[in-house]
Amino acid sequence: KLRRKDIEVLFMVDPIDEYSVQQLKDYEGKKLVCVTKEGLELEETPEEKKKKEELKAANESLCKVMKDILGEKVEEVVVSMRVVDSPCCLVTNEYGWSANMERIMKAQALRDASSFSYMQSKKTMEINPDHAIIAELRKKCDNPADATLKDLVLMLYETALLTSGFSLEDSASFSARIYRMIKLGLSIDDTGDIAADLPPLESTGGGAAEGEQNEMEEVD
Repeated sequence: KLRRKDIEVLFMVDPIDEYSVQQLKDYEGKKLVCVTKEGLELEETPEEKKKKEELKAANESLCKVMKDILGEKVEEVVVSMRVVDSPCCLVTNEYGWSANMERIMKAQALRDASSFSYMQSKKTMEINPDHAIIAELRKKCDNPADATLKDLVLMLYETALLTSGFSLEDSASFSARIYRMIKLGLSIDDTGDIAADLPPLESTGGGAAEGEQNEMEEVD
């Protein structure tokens, strides 16, 4: 959205940039705003404002379903006015750490655990209502019992973590979810694989147990 409006963005990728921008609030009379945090306000036409309200109403139920699935992982799920090409993104609290700052602090061996958990505020998930993936999820949210809905929402969240610059909380679960989606796309029955992975039972009856008991009695 910023590119479409021809708004200049500074990429601050060096560790020192995060510390500098905390002290440097403006430059030559222009306020510096982090575009990856909440509170980003862009100039809107009356038509854009009207469309924004309509999209909020149309996606209200989807946002609620996604929030219920994600639980404590996010603060809330809202309709985004900043995302154009991606289905969703994650933004942090206005006064919390950015994704880059969070990575820097995680790498500190002697970090203060209490301040880390405080500044690592919950993230807000913003969805792009015009994206095809979100449009299909709107249809699926009418049936919350859909077996794939939870996996799809969690996969969107974890993918948004990566694209927004955060680190995965559980890479093993993410990988397993990817494999399940691949199997689903290839029409592979997952239940058969689960049964095949289980070790075979040693005996279906009680004969073996009775034999062992008799042998123990003979030894006695």
